[in-house]
This record gives sequence, structure tokens and C-alpha cells, in this order.
Amino acid sequence: MGQEHSALIDDATPPETLSERSLDAVADFIKAGKARRIVVLTGAGISTAAGIPDFRSPDTGLYANLAALDLPEPEAVFDLSFFRTNPRPFYALAKDLYPGARYRPTVSHVFIALLARKGLLHMLFTQNIDCLEREAGIPADRIIEAHGSFAAQRCIECKREFDGEKMRASVARGEVPRCEGPAAPRDGDGHGPGDGGEGDKGGAGPRCGGLVKPDIVFFGESLPSDFFSAIPRVSEADLVLVMGTSLQVRPFANLPSMAAEGVPRVLFNLERVGDFGTRADDVLALGDCDSGVRRLAAALGWREELEAAWRALVGGDEADRQLRSKARRDAVLQEGVEKLAEDVEEVLREEKEEEAAEAADAAVAKLADEVEKTLHVDDRGKDGPTPAADDGGGAPKGKQEPKPAASEAEK
Repeated sequence: MGQEHSALIDDATPPETLSERSLDAVADFIKAGKARRIVVLTGAGISTAAGIPDFRSPDTGLYANLAALDLPEPEAVFDLSFFRTNPRPFYALAKDLYPGARYRPTVSHVFIALLARKGLLHMLFTQNIDCLEREAGIPADRIIEAHGSFAAQRCIECKREFDGEKMRASVARGEVPRCEGPAAPRDGDGHGPGDGGEGDKGGAGPRCGGLVKPDIVFFGESLPSDFFSAIPRVSEADLVLVMGTSLQVRPFANLPSMAAEGVPRVLFNLERVGDFGTRADDVLALGDCDSGVRRLAAALGWREELEAAWRALVGGDEADRQLRSKARRDAVLQEGVEKLAEDVEEVLREEKEEEAAEAADAAVAKLADEVEKTLHVDDRGKDGPTPAADDGGGAPKGKQEPKPAASEAEK
């Protein structure tokens, strides 16, 4: 899904716009003032150096590590229908993924911010939900979060926005936040969509109590309208940079092909994706994003400025951590992914224990009820029938009172 298989351009075919298909030629193109409307498209690969796992890598991806857990499917954590019935696995992940919790921008994020500061960034389209673009200093009006983000949150029922500080506190405590707004009548019963959940406690009247969810696009939801209205920006671009995405998910995967013919496109990624390599001015910088971005920054004469800005933002220790060898970084990343999976597994285990305890309590209550009924029947049998009353208090006149039946011992 999203991959294209058009014929690759022949090496002998000269580029139409660039002097050659290289990062040096791209840098010359920018320095010559020919790229003033740069569009950047990013995916999870731009954040892996920060320690955030991508979703789809076979071994280190988040879905691969959730596959062994007791979920309908790994993607269920981000499925709206599943969230409605069980939001706790998502919030187990959110505790670690929440902005500011533990992850800082990479040098690639800061490079995009540098483009913005130099007045060259036309628009950034990102699939990421981590908000690291905002933390890097990219202006909000230059960011399209195609799959939403943690930047805002609202009730899934009444759509009322939820306070950001309360959201952060709930996530930090591992709690599921619920809407505190007034209940909207439903079906004439006067109760809100939350049916009198935690949000109904206190206040002057009933509260909504609906589940609160970050403005992340779950499976089963439409992409934000801002994404669709901004799509024409891609065709306006004079240079397109694509960083760290598998281009597997449409409609985002269609964006690179919307660049006008003759507009250079640069791919910073571990492997070729989409229809890259099929146009004369496609440049493939294969490898990790940060390494490719540093090469372009060096060719532009921005390398020192970039590194200084990045270290000032994240601090020396974090910068050094991100600069560790790839093998060590992959090991740390795998540890992080396993930790996320363990957090979800712990929530699922606790829920199973709670369900088992509730079932046991129900079974005990049922057994106790049956025993009580049995004892009640036995007690009535021992007392026997109540004798009929007569006006003399004994046997009726003219009749002899019968002798009691012989006991087993007398027999």
C-alpha cells in the first residue's frame, strides 16, 4: 500500500533542473536562490534517533512488539472502536510517548526549523504525533500534522476540548481522562454520552463523562481537514525533501508525486520508497536521516550553525546520546520498544486479573444465594405444617386426638 513501481530513471539520463543528482547539486540549487518554497514531508524515521520507535519495522517497530500481546491485533491500540471499549492500552503507551516525557528533537528536526528561520520553508507535512517539530521551533502555521498529534485533546462524544494540564497530569498518573463538561441529553434520559462515568461526580449537574482522546487520527477516523486544504502547497514547491517515511499509508503516500515535473525531490531514508528514482531530478540520500541532513547542511555551509542550534536546544548529554554508534542506538531503541510493549502487557494483565476477580466474586455471590435458598427450604420442612386452630384450643369435640406416629426407635 503506497509503494510505486514505476521504471527507474537510467543513470545516463541527465537531470532537467539540477546540475547532477547529488546533495551538492541540491545545495547549489538552494544557494542560488532557486528554492524559496521548500516542502518537507516527514515520517517516523526522523525521530528514531530521539529514541521513538517507528511503527512498521519488522523487528524494532512498535506493531511488531505489540503482536505478541493479548490484543485483537497490534493496531488495535490506535483503533477507535477498541479505544471506546478499552482505552487503557493506549494510555499505557501515551505515558511514554507524551511530548516532554522523555524525547527531544533530532538534528533533522532542527534542520527543518533552520529552513523556517531562513524563510525557505513553504510547509512541513508530518505523519508523526510526537510534537517534536513544534519543540524544535518550527512555527505552527508551517506544520501540517497529517495524523494529528498530542498538541490538543477532546472528548470523543461531545467533542469538547479538554484542558492540557489536566490531560498531562492524567497521562503521567496512567489514568484515563474523562470529559468534565456538562452532559448533553441523549435518548431523553438526561444523561450524557459517558453514561454517568467518572466525569459525573461532583458539580452542579450531571457531567458528560465521555472518554478524552488526544487529537491523534485513529483507525476509523478521517484525517484533519487542514491536511486536505494544504495539499496544493506540494504542487507550489520548488524543492521537496522527504525524510524517514516508508510511504505506506495513503493519502500521505501520494504527496511526493504531486510535486510538479522538473522540481527536484530529495529522499532521506534507509531505502528507496514510493516512486523515487523515476524522475530525472530525484536525489536519493540513502541511510539514516540525520546523516543525510548533516551532509546537505555541510554542502550549504550551515553545518556549524545547525549543530550549535541543536545542542543549545537539547543539551550536550542528549546530543551525545543521539550521536552514539548505530548499533548502540538500535539496542537502546529496542529496549524502549520492549518497555512500551511491557507497559501495555501489564495493563492487559491487570485487566484480566480484575475480570477474574469480578467473576469469582459473582460466582461466590451466586453460590451463597443458592445455599441460603436451600437452608430456607430445609428450615420450613423441620417446622412442619401449622395446626389448624379451633375454638377450644385442642381437638374438636366428639373426636379423639390422634396419637403421634411412632419414631424409628420405638419401631
